[in-house]
Amino acid sequence: MKRRRGGATGGNSRFSLWRDYVHSTAQIGAVEFGAPSVSPFKATIEATPLGPVTYAKMVGTINRVTRTAQSLRSATCDSYQLVINLGTGSLEGTYGERDLKMAPGGAFLDGMEPQDIRGNDHNGWVSLSFPKKVLDERFTRIGNRQGLAIAPDQEPLILLRRYLQFLDSDTIPASDLLTGHIAETIIDLVGLATGAKGDEADLAGLGGICAARLQTILDSIRDNYSNPTFCVQTVAGQLSMTPRYVNALLAETGAGFTERVLELRLLQAKAMLCEPRFFEMRISDIALRAGLSDISYFNRCFRRRFGCSPGGAR
Repeated sequence: MKRRRGGATGGNSRFSLWRDYVHSTAQIGAVEFGAPSVSPFKATIEATPLGPVTYAKMVGTINRVTRTAQSLRSATCDSYQLVINLGTGSLEGTYGERDLKMAPGGAFLDGMEPQDIRGNDHNGWVSLSFPKKVLDERFTRIGNRQGLAIAPDQEPLILLRRYLQFLDSDTIPASDLLTGHIAETIIDLVGLATGAKGDEADLAGLGGICAARLQTILDSIRDNYSNPTFCVQTVAGQLSMTPRYVNALLAETGAGFTERVLELRLLQAKAMLCEPRFFEMRISDIALRAGLSDISYFNRCFRRRFGCSPGGAR
């Protein structure tokens, strides 16, 4: 799956070329962009098709996005877009007949109404576009959520931002099956973030939200396993979950918290033991560096995992 990318730097002529490119490739929904006249224009857009979802990210000196009733009359697209503010300042203005203010990290659902939204001289945002039919069939109340600001600390939106960061950090798979799963996860999270599923939605029972929560748990384990005090209670506290829920999600993968952490610690220790620059370091110090403070426990686990003692691995 390839990402389409466009960028421009320069003055008014470059801005016009970039705007035309965006309109023709990103399916952004009949909007017009404005750029500050006091600073050079510089902007990029990256758009990725994911089945029924188009994931676009824009960053640059764009300080205004408008859509008029006249432009809507000539528009050919019929879509919803979840817009997420990636900048450090608020985006604010009007959407339909509502006042709208998006805090950094916040979002709103755009259903093709007139709008006039302004920001600082440099902004960034994500636009997740869906054919209206896709969301209307899933969430009967989705149309009522247009133009309502979504707080940046709302849990499904936090998970959605993290999931998109995960996609940014890796190659989008070419497999239709995997792409379909990614799209389903995004759609589930959008339904929850907008409130279209209703307050009665059982978060733990949704495939999309479970996958996103699991990803945050795995990220935390990879980032913190070498800390000797790292435990399931630490992860649960960081992610506002219960230890029981963290363990239940990990159990679905076939490897629990303790098993995953121990495996990462042993792999790091073995890599250090085989690395010439650590040949002078004591084995106990290597074990501690990997997160294992009990040297007897480390020796037993190492032998069971690799079939030799830590000293024999050097």
